[in-house]
Amino acid sequence: MGHSVPPLNDKSLLKEQTYVNGEWIGAKSGKTFEVTDPSTGKVIGTQPEMDRADTEAAIAAAAAALPSFRRTTARERSRMLRKWYQLMVDNADDLAKLITWENGKPFSDAKGEVAYAANFFEWFAEEAPRTYGQSIPATVPGNRVFTIKEPVGVCGLITPWNFPAAMITRKIGPALAAGCTVVAKSPGETPFTAAALAELAHRAGIPKGVVNFVTALKNTPEVGETITSSKTVKKVSFTGSTGVGKLLMKQSADTLKKLSFELGGNAPFIVFDDADLDLAVAGAIASKFRSSGQTCVCANRLYIQSGIYDKFAEKFAEKVKSFKVGGGYDEGVTHGPLIHDRAISKVQSHVEDAVSKGGKVLVGGQKLPDLGDNFFQPTVIRDMTADMQLADEETFGPVAGLFKFDTEADVVKLANSTDVGLAGYFFSRDIQRCYRVAEALEVGMVGVNTGIISDPAAPFGGVKQSGFGREGSSLGIDEYMVTKMVTLGGMGQELQGSS
Repeated sequence: MGHSVPPLNDKSLLKEQTYVNGEWIGAKSGKTFEVTDPSTGKVIGTQPEMDRADTEAAIAAAAAALPSFRRTTARERSRMLRKWYQLMVDNADDLAKLITWENGKPFSDAKGEVAYAANFFEWFAEEAPRTYGQSIPATVPGNRVFTIKEPVGVCGLITPWNFPAAMITRKIGPALAAGCTVVAKSPGETPFTAAALAELAHRAGIPKGVVNFVTALKNTPEVGETITSSKTVKKVSFTGSTGVGKLLMKQSADTLKKLSFELGGNAPFIVFDDADLDLAVAGAIASKFRSSGQTCVCANRLYIQSGIYDKFAEKFAEKVKSFKVGGGYDEGVTHGPLIHDRAISKVQSHVEDAVSKGGKVLVGGQKLPDLGDNFFQPTVIRDMTADMQLADEETFGPVAGLFKFDTEADVVKLANSTDVGLAGYFFSRDIQRCYRVAEALEVGMVGVNTGIISDPAAPFGGVKQSGFGREGSSLGIDEYMVTKMVTLGGMGQELQGSS
């Protein structure tokens, strides 16, 4: 197809406006920003460049919708989410086309993301009617104590471009299931996927003001600050970098918001001598190069035990040589472009730094200007050392650095020597080692003998400076609820009429 974009089956899913209070609108200022295709650099279209006033209007819409929406039954909300889920499934092809168009990931990856994203609506449709309280035996004889779970209120959700659909659904799903209304900040790089999801929300019959999308690129900091400083917004959920997370947390301090943050990672991927080598290579390929390395749970540092280091390096590099880089719609393409020129610069500096300090490039290592400005070869570098940039910075690109280690204690120390702790992976066939190492890694999620750990049923989140709170699973809805305790006094008298 040569970088051409296949047409949508349903043209009305491509919106150059945003969705607030049940209506499609532009920015009050009339300003817009351009969204470009990372494969070609061509403009896809424009979106409203919203500012503080627009954001405040969206927050007001969410606040106005809250009293009636929180009174809907959990079953009604479950059915709305179920409908939204079904509409995503029915329009999966178009949603995937939009993701590939504005994010660049290969079409097959985009289709996988749409299924994953829709599954969050399905999951939280099922969690909605199960937000149980407790009945608690009281210490005081005449008291009766019980708890109820209530929605926290208006939620501000801020999501990144690397999963244009899934990052949104895994926040909106639990918020709506809990009975909250939301203001979602669309990623500036990938707002068209968000707009298509909004159109499907409208079709699913979600009441006006319950789901509102604010779009901005240049004004993103202003929009973020409006959300975090608003007295009306009771909860902020953010996925993005640790640096921005710290800023949002500071900004939220004045109004003491409930927060959940899923921030940067620096995932160790450990292969022990006793691992199934082919399984480990396949797991490393999936974990490192998914979305060309642009996910927060991508393997960032690959630690290979000395006994199998050379063999692993050879097999791994061989697999990477078979990749086909290109435009996301092109036949047989396995890996697409990076999101923008800043991403390319970071990847290039990590490669140059490693080579200058003795790293040996086994495959790749170069930009691919013939394909376009944002393409970089999938790269494998061996003989990595702890003083290289890649050892303590998240690359967020298609570069795999192979570090050698000798003992279990050594590698756990190396793996944990970072301020962040989102995901960690290791491969071993020794059941005792599996438990020992899983318990010793300072991360929120561990993949043992697998490189892919994302599942709506499993709690997703980190420790240390990777944030706090969990998304997905039965814990995901708790982030959007508060527990109210009720004590009834003067209870437990004798039955009336008893002598």
